[in-house]
Amino acid sequence: IGQPMAARLMAAGFRVSGFDNTASVRERFQAENGGTAVSSLEAAVSSAAAVITMLPTGKIVGAVVEAMRPHLRSGTVIVDMSSSEPIATRKLGQELVAVGFAFVDAPVSGGVKRAMDGTLAIMAGGADAAIDRVEPLLKAMGRSIFRTGPVGSGHAMKALNNYVSAAGLTAAVEALAVGEKFGLDPNVMTDVLNASSGRNNTTENKLKQFILSRTFASGFSAALMAKDVRTADELGAAIGVATPLAEACAVLWGEAAAHLGPGADHTEYGRGNSDE
Repeated sequence: IGQPMAARLMAAGFRVSGFDNTASVRERFQAENGGTAVSSLEAAVSSAAAVITMLPTGKIVGAVVEAMRPHLRSGTVIVDMSSSEPIATRKLGQELVAVGFAFVDAPVSGGVKRAMDGTLAIMAGGADAAIDRVEPLLKAMGRSIFRTGPVGSGHAMKALNNYVSAAGLTAAVEALAVGEKFGLDPNVMTDVLNASSGRNNTTENKLKQFILSRTFASGFSAALMAKDVRTADELGAAIGVATPLAEACAVLWGEAAAHLGPGADHTEYGRGNSDE
């Protein structure tokens, strides 16, 4: 998802230097988007006014930020657009602000398709002054920019959003499995759900498009969905809020991700018994 986001920044007139550990990703960015791909983290960040990270986990974000810190200019604003752990993000942000950097956590929702057309929903946590500095960047990548509160709140909102999304998908595919076994047509069921109170993001945007069509190509992995649901459940536990449904979903999605294997799309959760 980082590649189309970078492309939107370039289309808006920003100068972008892209770095990834994988050479083929750097080459593709340069070939397909006409961007400047650099071969080291130092080259990517040393002259940057803003550094954006889009990485798989908060732990990786922390390691990358630690590696880039000696090469950053004083006052650089760091924007973590990954889906990271909120409490760890809060700690990281406080550490960076204390030594003179600005920090915003700004995870996204909408997937690769909306990254390509610049219509992502972006949840920005941090000081207003820091968000003000990067708002033009965020507006180049997203249609809806929400200021969610202090550092860490963006990542909290993203994890909770994805938990609600995952719970809705779980309910939808279970309902279709029961209905099909009873003799209902899954396509008709989807139409009924979308005209009724059971309508949700999965029924509208995933059942026919990716699950019933058996394409399973939403562009967001089962492993990342499992991670985000687990993050939401762990956040509740850390602040003393009981989340029994989130706990159950975390178990279900963890098992599904392990069963489906690396790289599986999250809509493959709905493959059903016929594909076992």
